[in-house]
Amino acid sequence: MHCNGRVLIVAGSDSGGGAGIQADIKTVTALGGFAATAITALTAQNTQGVFGVEAISPTFIQQQMQVVLEDIGADVIKTGMLHDVATIEAVAEVLETAGAGIPLVVDPVMIAQSGASLLADSAVATLAARMLPLAALITPNIPEAEALTGLSIGDPDAMERAGLQLHAMGAAAVLVKGGHMKGDVLTDVLVTRSGVERFTDSRIDTQENHGTGCTLASAIATGLAQGMTLSDAVARGRRYLRAALASAPGLGRGSGPVNHCVTVRPDDL
Repeated sequence: MHCNGRVLIVAGSDSGGGAGIQADIKTVTALGGFAATAITALTAQNTQGVFGVEAISPTFIQQQMQVVLEDIGADVIKTGMLHDVATIEAVAEVLETAGAGIPLVVDPVMIAQSGASLLADSAVATLAARMLPLAALITPNIPEAEALTGLSIGDPDAMERAGLQLHAMGAAAVLVKGGHMKGDVLTDVLVTRSGVERFTDSRIDTQENHGTGCTLASAIATGLAQGMTLSDAVARGRRYLRAALASAPGLGRGSGPVNHCVTVRPDDL
């Protein structure tokens, strides 16, 4: 099978392989795309937590992005962990120049599944001001949506209000993910210029959920890179993630990774 759809991923590395750049590459590859990367930070991480972070210089992050875009190009750019103001500003500069016109999927990574903070508090406002206006899609979970909007989110209607506010703040589309909501039903809310769409499924009861946000955002980015509509890319991304959750390999002693090697039926792709 030939790779279809080029995705440049700008994100941090997870040494445990379940989230970050590693999850992104696996997801894009599993869905038939081509993944290129610009690494923003190195983490010493496993299923039990983040034990260390080494930042990459903003100048070198920019160089990684630029050389890929100049030679290989990208159909979609996806961002993940952008841990401080300098990193966000550096990435935004390249998005506005070499990356201009390329659809951008922003996963506003703030907190790891283990609870470790992956974004400086001082950087939240910069993320909103610099990245939202550039984003074709932003994919916050409920805590991230609350941090970006200042709203308290307790039900799908509140998720919709947060999505509408983030849309008004500049994002072309917003997918507010409901995984942190309690209950047996999980709802994700997609807000676009044309309206609101809700995606609802029964919750998969598992603790093997490390890297779910990275995985879903990269799956959607791959769909967009392959020419799918946003709604179809979200739907396929959710099917892939659900299959990966349902067949998680049970690695590690904490929140384990999903099964990125999962195969889904061709009609699901």
